[in-house]
Amino acid sequence: MKKTILMRGMKILNIVAAVLLFILCWNRYYASGRYPGLTESGMLICAFYAILLVIMRRVYNAYDVGGSRVSELIYSLSLSDVIVAGIVYVVASVSGIALLNPLPLLGIVVLQGIWNAVWSLAANKVYFRIHKAKKTVIIYEEDNDLKKLEEIKYFSSKFDVQKYMKNPVDDIHAIIREIEGYDVVFVAGIPATLRNGIVKYCVEQNVQGYIAPHVGDVIMAGATYMQMFSVPLVRVRRSQPLPEYLFIKRAFDIFVSLIGIIVTSPVMLVTAIAIKAYDHGPALYKQVRLTKDGREFKILKFRSMRVNAEKDGVARLASAHDDRITPVGHFIRACRLDELPQLFNILKGDMTIVGPRPERPEIAAQYEEEMPAFNLRLQVKAGLTGFAQVEGRYNTTPYDKLQMDLMYINSMSVSEDLRLMFATVKILFIKDSTEGIADGQVTASVKAEETRENATVVSMERSEQRADGTYATVAVRKN
Repeated sequence: MKKTILMRGMKILNIVAAVLLFILCWNRYYASGRYPGLTESGMLICAFYAILLVIMRRVYNAYDVGGSRVSELIYSLSLSDVIVAGIVYVVASVSGIALLNPLPLLGIVVLQGIWNAVWSLAANKVYFRIHKAKKTVIIYEEDNDLKKLEEIKYFSSKFDVQKYMKNPVDDIHAIIREIEGYDVVFVAGIPATLRNGIVKYCVEQNVQGYIAPHVGDVIMAGATYMQMFSVPLVRVRRSQPLPEYLFIKRAFDIFVSLIGIIVTSPVMLVTAIAIKAYDHGPALYKQVRLTKDGREFKILKFRSMRVNAEKDGVARLASAHDDRITPVGHFIRACRLDELPQLFNILKGDMTIVGPRPERPEIAAQYEEEMPAFNLRLQVKAGLTGFAQVEGRYNTTPYDKLQMDLMYINSMSVSEDLRLMFATVKILFIKDSTEGIADGQVTASVKAEETRENATVVSMERSEQRADGTYATVAVRKN
């Protein structure tokens, strides 16, 4: 309890300091304007700033001390400061019917950035001084399951991984004997019967359990719990958003896309000229994609690859070092400028601002062969950004993207759409979010690539229990 109170106190200190800096700035430089001093009007604008700052820091998960690296904390805190300052500046200027001098606010943002860096370093140090690394065991089925958890290496101060159990024997009692004494258990890819037994053990023994879900788990998470026939039941059904929500969502799409087209039109013009000047090819690129209920439409993008990039007829995603991408293409992809023409798709109604990203029919068909549930993404309209884009990466596996998209479909709401829109701003400046698939791959699916290579020999490993109760890894080969 004392540890929790201490960390909450540090978070309150951070937000109070940021708000006080804003109040000092307002009184010093804007007191003689529309909102003088801390009168009713001045207090109103300062309260608006404080509330908005708290909301944005929640959106960016800016206080995830112990769960994020220090650099991520500084970035999230500072980005929220910049966005809130920008919004307050616009609101105050419009309300005052005159543009305020932005320099004082910019100065405060810089000071807040320095404070955020100092606070993040201090908070991180305090957290790991009062929270020692927990003994951790990872249980997984295949190497690809373990790869999902590879970033745990950045959190060695939080998770002291002392054991890896690959492809454990089908005996929950033997597994539990192996994991007794551990504080944290990570589970990925193992059969549901074993996983459920481990979950039960974690709850009973007050052990922290982190479980990589299956698609069925995500679907059940969105089910409605109810009482019928004197028994508890859960009702699962296709997504059915309320008409009011759909109306607000469409109105918001039209408004944002129109504003976006007007504001970014100079940028789009310059981008089109740069693409045309480089190789004299067309600036725009049309491609067939899938939206709600499997309906096909032509998505608009600025061309980032050379003309006839798929002259071999094979539909493929961009790889990490794809030689098909032009120099101009590298720049506009890094800045996400290639996506701007999709504002016209949104205005037309083929897409929405927030929703699952539209896939190409050929690639979607490959994914559906591997996982039939992939078409559940088509319950809603395709979007410009979404849960999978905010929380994942370009090369995140289709299975993980499917789960993220289903999580969004389960929680669709106006507030969730707004959260994901603002969260998208954060990933615009993160290079990893645009990292391509591995060179030589066609899709982001590992299993699809293994099938495509037609391997004749598969190497497998399995843990087998020794007589003394410990485990040994045994190699198995199948022809």
